[in-house]
Amino acid sequence: MDQPAKPDARRRLPSVDRILREPLVRQLEELYGRERTTDEVRRRLEALRAEVEGVPGGGDARLDAEIEALPRRVGEVLESELGRPFARVLNATGIFLHTNLGRAPLPRDLAAGLPMALDAYLDLELDLVSGRRGDRNRRVDQTLSRLVGAEAGLVVNNNAAALLLILAALARDREVVISRGELVEIGGSFRIPDVLTGAGAHLVEVGTTNRTRRADYEAAIGPRTALLLKVHRSNFVQSGFVAEVTPAELVELGAAASLPVVVDEGSGLLRPHAAPQLAGHPSFEELLAQGCDLVCGSGDKLLGGPQAGLIAGRRQWIDRCRCHAVYRAVRPDRGALIALEAILRRHAAGKSFPLDRLWTPPAELRRRLEPLAERLGAEIVEAEAHLGGGAAPERPIPGEALAIADNGELLERLRLGSPPVVGYVAHGRLILDLRTVDPADDEELARAVEAARGRGASG
Repeated sequence: MDQPAKPDARRRLPSVDRILREPLVRQLEELYGRERTTDEVRRRLEALRAEVEGVPGGGDARLDAEIEALPRRVGEVLESELGRPFARVLNATGIFLHTNLGRAPLPRDLAAGLPMALDAYLDLELDLVSGRRGDRNRRVDQTLSRLVGAEAGLVVNNNAAALLLILAALARDREVVISRGELVEIGGSFRIPDVLTGAGAHLVEVGTTNRTRRADYEAAIGPRTALLLKVHRSNFVQSGFVAEVTPAELVELGAAASLPVVVDEGSGLLRPHAAPQLAGHPSFEELLAQGCDLVCGSGDKLLGGPQAGLIAGRRQWIDRCRCHAVYRAVRPDRGALIALEAILRRHAAGKSFPLDRLWTPPAELRRRLEPLAERLGAEIVEAEAHLGGGAAPERPIPGEALAIADNGELLERLRLGSPPVVGYVAHGRLILDLRTVDPADDEELARAVEAARGRGASG
């Protein structure tokens, strides 16, 4: 007896509207828009329809699996084309200023207060007392200059922009003298000589890679010299047969030749720091006290704030920068200004910063590690943390961290989890350093590890 023919499998395919009602697809609409999401749903359904055409039953189990996976596959396509949104990551690498993870996190209580200043109008360039237009940078510039003992301050959108603006305003079509050993490459493959060229200045290299003397600068100064530039080598160190000219020596030379001295401090250290890893790292306050005319640095490194470029120094040179056309192109937006003002006020008040967790007392760190180690079956091991962001590259911070046996699989599952957790593998163990994790996130970190292990067991 003939078996009845199976119904056309195409009839079992869901409608576009039904797929669009799926929770995951509705989330995709929020991220990528209804039109693009709908187009991709239609495309996936049409591909399935063509695939099962003429196949009795469409291979029932396989078709059911494809239908169930359709929202996820739509999400994968949209993500590959348009990218996924930024995700909040738990940084357990022990590298605090992790460039790939956004460098310095803002203090949590400070960040919580920012939305109220971002979702409304504010007196950005309005003097509420007089009713007249004001200076958008006034609050930040004044606070910065008072903190470091400068005549004036100026803020732009990053430190490369700060150096670019200084050179464009003070040295365009003229010469800038710099030690060959300080022609560093900063993040993203940008090099100091490229910044000089972009500002229209002419580079004059002096000394050798490892040794530069005052006489080298003196011999290079001529009628076309605009300024003397010193760049702090924060992202590498030189040792052995080396010599360099100190900022104080350059100030003496600059005064004798009537030339301004500019120092790119790099990391945004406003005042001397007690940590041994920062011993010898020049701060804004120290450099200005030595007589440097302008100092620039980053806002999102040791300062602990948003991405910004900080400039402080003598008013005559700050005013030159403020009036230059490049300043309009590199000034920060209101979000950065709001966050930066709050950060600078926090420094003025002497409050703590997330950076301070790197030097958590051993007993206090142990109190965080022990319950998590017991819960996760982890071992507590010695581990080195680092400032990161190019600061103190060869001065690790000793301490302890969690270690879990791993050949790299758990590391990957944690990175792909929700929230993503980033650690590192050393000697066959996953290392999770809590010094770069907010203590308020310890429970979330533990749940993420447990979930990642569960996915591995089920896989």
